[in-house]
Amino acid sequence: MASRAPRSPGGEMPFLEHLEELRWRLLWSAVAVGVGTMAGLVLVLNFGVLDLLIEPVRPYLDGGKPIFLNPATSFFVTLKLSLVVGILLGLPVVVYQAWAFFSPALNPSEKKVIVPSLYFGLVLFCAGVTLAYMWVLPLALRFLMGFQSDVLTAAIEVQEYLGFVTRLLLAFGLVFELPVVIMILSALGLVTPRFLAEKRRHAVAGVAVLSALLTPGDLASTIMMMGPMVILYEISIILSRIIHRRRRREREEAEERFRPSVDPPSGAVGSDTPA
Repeated sequence: MASRAPRSPGGEMPFLEHLEELRWRLLWSAVAVGVGTMAGLVLVLNFGVLDLLIEPVRPYLDGGKPIFLNPATSFFVTLKLSLVVGILLGLPVVVYQAWAFFSPALNPSEKKVIVPSLYFGLVLFCAGVTLAYMWVLPLALRFLMGFQSDVLTAAIEVQEYLGFVTRLLLAFGLVFELPVVIMILSALGLVTPRFLAEKRRHAVAGVAVLSALLTPGDLASTIMMMGPMVILYEISIILSRIIHRRRRREREEAEERFRPSVDPPSGAVGSDTPA
């Protein structure tokens, strides 16, 4: 590994050193995703990841299995699933490398907010994926598979089905990151709770449009995405208020700490202390 010049106490580095550090951060992130993909291949082949994703649609297969139309489809489906699992497994390393690169430019109060936000974001992502898998996906399949079923016969093609499932699960996982994004923007001073509260109606309209675009199209799954997103937006406003108050309190404490004394020196006119 190439040597890198140490940062100055203020976290500053020459531009070329920044590029060198960024190159190594990206390299280690790629290595983490590659190792995670190899581990994902083992998981897909030996621990029933594909079977787990097929389980929600199994009641509509009449005891059969999903089909594939190309001899190479099953191979590439396995590789794609391994890559998705690898990205998820390597994500902590990628986040750490990004944090290590950007953190020297942040002040301590911003770090105190952003670090817990990253852990909170992992919990929210898992919650979003779980909600989608346990409730939204079955409802969406029930609606879609029952539509025009009297004149059409369903033939589930595995690649198309897995693309549909992974997009839905990842969409729910990502939209659940809304509070984390708001917390980080609030810590950086880019948004305020007053701004978020004033734009509430616009946010709800945007959430409705986004939910309609990301869900399969049935009303139930759209509402099941829209409801949590509206709740998460309100939680984001509360979190933004907490962060805003903390930043204001720290700023006032800093101003008080560095405020010069207003008492006149000893012996000066108006001083109570004799010379």
